[in-house]
Amino acid sequence: MVMVKRGDELGEAYRRRITEVYVRSFADDFVAFSRDTGRLAAAFEHMLLLERFHVALVDGEPAGLASLTEGDQTLFAPQWREIRRHLGPARGLLAYVVIRKWFMTTSDGARPGRAEIGFVSTEPAHQGRGIGTALLRHLLALPGYREYVLEDIKDSNVPALGLYTKLGFTVYHRRKVRFARRAGFTELVSMKLVRDH
Repeated sequence: MVMVKRGDELGEAYRRRITEVYVRSFADDFVAFSRDTGRLAAAFEHMLLLERFHVALVDGEPAGLASLTEGDQTLFAPQWREIRRHLGPARGLLAYVVIRKWFMTTSDGARPGRAEIGFVSTEPAHQGRGIGTALLRHLLALPGYREYVLEDIKDSNVPALGLYTKLGFTVYHRRKVRFARRAGFTELVSMKLVRDH
C-alpha cells in the first residue's frame, strides 16, 4: 500500500532518503554535475525544502515524490559552499547557477490558489506500481487549489504524459528547446487541470 506524506512530516531523519529518490529519478539531468548519485545526494540534501515535497512511501521507505508550490514559493535553498564541497569548484558552481536560474524562479502565471506540481518521480524499482498516480491523487485532493499546472515535461516522457492526461490534465503550452534532440526529446510540454468548484 502506498502512503503519501509531506517531507517535513517525515522529518530530518528522511531527508537523505528523499534526496536520493530525487537524485536517482533525475540522474540523466545531472550528468554535467556528476554521474555519482551518492555525491549528488550529498551535495543537494541540504537544499530541499521538505515542506514543499510530498513523498510516496512503500513499507515506510520513500518510493517516489512530487513537489507542490504556489505563488512565489521555491523548492530549494542552495548553499554554494555545501554544493562546492561535494562537487568541486567548477561543477559545484555550474550546479549552483543552474539550480538558482532554472529552479528558483517563479513561473509567469504563479499566484495563490494555483498549485504548481513538479519533480513527479518514482524510484525505478517501484515503477508501474501506481506510485505516480497515488502522488498526483494526493496533491489533487489538497484543499485550497482550483488550478493545477505541470510545466516543462519532456515530450519523450510518454508514461508521465499519459498519467497526467488520464487524471484530467490537458496541454496548454509546448516549447521547442535548442539542442533538445541531443538530450533525447523535441519539446517541453506544459499541462493544467482547472476545477469548477
